Amino acid sequence: MAMAMILSVAPAVPALADGTPAPPAASASATYPPPVTPPDGGTTGATAPPAQTPQPPSSSDGGPPAALPKLEAGLADDGPAGDDDGTRVIVELAAPAEAAPVAGQARSLPGSEVVLEPADTSFIVVEATGESLERLAEDPRVRSIRRDRTYSAVSPASLTSLTSASAAATLASSLQLIGADKAHAAGTRGQGQTIAIIDTGIDGDHPDFGGKVVEQACFSATDDGARSLCPNGQTSDLGSADAETPACVDGQVNLCDHGTHVAGIAHAVAPDADIVALQVFSRVDDCDGTGTACLTAFESTILLALKHVAKLKESGRNVAAVNMSLGGGLYEGACDAEPELSAMKGRVDDLRAKGVAVVAAAGNEGVAGAGAPGCFSGAVTVGATGDDDGVPPWSNHGSVLDLFAPGLEIESAVPGGGHQVYSGTSMSTPFVTGALALAAQKAPGTPDALAEVLTRSGRPIVHGTVTTPRLDLNAALAGGTPGSPVTPPPPASDDPGGPGDPPSDPPADDPGTDPSPEPSSGPSPTTTPDDPAPSPIPLPTVTITVTVTVPPPGASAGAPAVCTRGRSTGTTGTTRTLTAAQWAAEMGRGKGRIPDATLGCYLGLVGKASKVFPEITRVSGPVAAYRVLVPAKRTARAVMERELLASWLNWANGAVNLTTTIKGKGTLKAVLTSVERQRLKGSAPAASTSLLRKQVNARRPA
Repeated sequence: MAMAMILSVAPAVPALADGTPAPPAASASATYPPPVTPPDGGTTGATAPPAQTPQPPSSSDGGPPAALPKLEAGLADDGPAGDDDGTRVIVELAAPAEAAPVAGQARSLPGSEVVLEPADTSFIVVEATGESLERLAEDPRVRSIRRDRTYSAVSPASLTSLTSASAAATLASSLQLIGADKAHAAGTRGQGQTIAIIDTGIDGDHPDFGGKVVEQACFSATDDGARSLCPNGQTSDLGSADAETPACVDGQVNLCDHGTHVAGIAHAVAPDADIVALQVFSRVDDCDGTGTACLTAFESTILLALKHVAKLKESGRNVAAVNMSLGGGLYEGACDAEPELSAMKGRVDDLRAKGVAVVAAAGNEGVAGAGAPGCFSGAVTVGATGDDDGVPPWSNHGSVLDLFAPGLEIESAVPGGGHQVYSGTSMSTPFVTGALALAAQKAPGTPDALAEVLTRSGRPIVHGTVTTPRLDLNAALAGGTPGSPVTPPPPASDDPGGPGDPPSDPPADDPGTDPSPEPSSGPSPTTTPDDPAPSPIPLPTVTITVTVTVPPPGASAGAPAVCTRGRSTGTTGTTRTLTAAQWAAEMGRGKGRIPDATLGCYLGLVGKASKVFPEITRVSGPVAAYRVLVPAKRTARAVMERELLASWLNWANGAVNLTTTIKGKGTLKAVLTSVERQRLKGSAPAASTSLLRKQVNARRPA
């Protein structure tokens, strides 16, 4: 039995109607002893790597932030591939009082349906055709209309099932590594603090939690083939986020175990802190037409969960941190100025201003950067390390991170009373969430001040040119000696794992902007690679697209493949790109050398990094991608999409990086951003198509 499981995030979008207060300055009231100078003369508290300084806001191409239109680009085209059923959108309003009248207006439009009308919230969710959305955007009470993007998630790949005794033994080593055992012995266990977990619900009766799950809530959409995971079957349930509801179970597999596993780690770090669990996902039985089950969260449900946490804080519950072990999109630095992320950023900043730290997973793409919400400068962003303080090749890294924490083979609770060992930055994040609860108990302060306590005292991990502290609670809370700096050995390249060398001789490339049609069967490369295409590195993952095959009862689960960017270095030592024609050959069944699983991985990465795929044009699998690479009608738009998809695939394959210089046009990132903006506006200039074909997809050393 196979299940398609993904935990990726498409960017959230425009600003909330309500203003967001400025984050508070770091408090000077915290009374922590400074870290002790290591015996070898290493880093001291004064000179240890500080929290990463947020990068100044900028647009993705380095210029000023782009103005966001009232109606998001592309919505007038009726959604992906001209979807006749319309598109699910968030309609942002001037004030909550406008929700009912605007909903009435939306219902009166042809082909329009109001699918969610939350109480006391300045947005509604509508599914409508492009024509109706254009008319709705004319209403002066409407601030903006944007896609209700999906955050698809699933349980991470399982390595080991454990008994309670063995689970306790292996968990102890992780706690000792970060010094949590010493903090507990000193009486710092998170008393009086609350941790919120926004995820896939929780098994609140699991014996590991010892009755510390004090509140639950569920926000789960029922649309686009999605079923609610709320125990009451409705779109919200303010009393339960049960991860053992029947909708969470697919055969013998619990689709909702991720949240319980994450909560179990946070609870192990802060055993006396209360837990608030929030379910934000929905079940889809036919994921991307594959016939397999997966979990998907819409932006609207995550915004409702963040608002719920804010209300809990306002009502007097002492929420110290909220854990978001999910993420997507790929940003090399702070993404604060990205207009399509401003709604989610507004919620994060609102919580931060109220005294709640938002802790986010960096992601498992193995690149220098992070996805949203981890790319926000106001979030505490976490990458993964092993017990040897090495950085696994799949963990994201770089200046956007605030901390590393254990994330390799971490055991924790799963629904039904058992335990599993999972890996990923999703597992690293709750270590920091729990640590913030301990820091808040020790000496209350603002989220910035508490995060600084952790970052200034962590063990320095030098990864490439960036030094990021690994969580060390003993040094943070008791003034213990931080470990000496660690410099892991450099990887073979920046992008570990991937297929072998592409063909060495390019086929004749299309000379013009609108080249002659390829054969309907799809072109093939003129030569064959010398090396077979190996599968991606077999490490588990939880925050990127991955397909997990569930073994039959009694069979052992093999090591699952991790999804990261490729390393297409061949026998000549150079890295070459593939043309659109060659990528079409790879996507054709039985025609290429790259395994289907790897192609699916690459398409998942493209879906996270691109704003055109799959929001405007769906490329959920090799068959759909082939149709884009070999369009039935060779319109200017179709040819642009072909070259754009090939460019993204070359990036996913590791042949080019976003920082690669494109002759006379800046970086690849700037070029792709510019071309995607043109496509979203409905234009397809021949010059842009030619630029991608000749400067990006012409097979040459990167």
